[in-house]
Amino acid sequence: MKLTILGCYAATPRTITNPTSQVLEIKNRLFLIDCGEGTQVQLRKNKIKFSKINHIFISHLHGDHFFGLIGTISTFALLGRTADLHIYGPKGVKEIITLQLRLSNSWTTYDLFFHELESDKSEVIFEDNRVIVKTIPLKHRVYTNGFLFQEKPAERKLNVDAVQQYGIHTAYYQKIKNGGNVTLDDGTVIENEKLSFDPIAPMSYAFCSDTVYNEAVIPIIENVDVLYHESTFLESEAPLALKTLHSTAKEAATIALKANAKQLILGHYSTRYDGIERFKEEAETIFPNVLLGDDGRSFEF
Repeated sequence: MKLTILGCYAATPRTITNPTSQVLEIKNRLFLIDCGEGTQVQLRKNKIKFSKINHIFISHLHGDHFFGLIGTISTFALLGRTADLHIYGPKGVKEIITLQLRLSNSWTTYDLFFHELESDKSEVIFEDNRVIVKTIPLKHRVYTNGFLFQEKPAERKLNVDAVQQYGIHTAYYQKIKNGGNVTLDDGTVIENEKLSFDPIAPMSYAFCSDTVYNEAVIPIIENVDVLYHESTFLESEAPLALKTLHSTAKEAATIALKANAKQLILGHYSTRYDGIERFKEEAETIFPNVLLGDDGRSFEF
């Protein structure tokens, strides 16, 4: 699982920072999460192929999280894209994008599918044979969701020595990989644990975009491998965080601790601060495994 941060700063873009956008590579799937202004430029800088992105997830309709979407969609068309593109986001995102396409007479060369969200409960919004994606309802000034990406369990690994020892025919190999036992000709049942090894444990990633401190997310993201949680402010600005429905680094760490996350990544920093190291220092007083998200930074898990 690989996460590439394209942008992770709050408010307006600057020459040295970019608003929220990131790419998650999981089970050979590439997902674009949020699409702030300048996202397509950041995709190029980070050498991420546009053609590999078939699903875009938008957390909410504040500009620093989706103003880059129309540009990205249009560039895909200019590059001659033919593959379908799926957009998951709050109700209204289809109206916004189709209005821009219509008034600029810039219809796409490919089919564009909108999956508009309005439920205040966690729901499955994408699933294939490798990955499942669920919403994480958040509390912000407008309707907002985070997203939980979960790998599906892989097949068990065949113990070649064991199956040969028992003289098991290759016709049973897939059954063994699927977790089944095998009955020999003499009626002896060989348990699966003797014929296969456990697969690599499936991984999970939770993206918690703009939100006030909200313990309601904990049951949804419990035991997640990697949690990205907004940390717009330091604790010294906690009253401002509450007023604007954002979180502090300390609050993000508290969510990670209570959810039993293995790793926390901070982001969505207010540009009022000179640097971001203090966010890590503050979070580590609560939770030990903290990484700082930053534009162009990649993490492999």
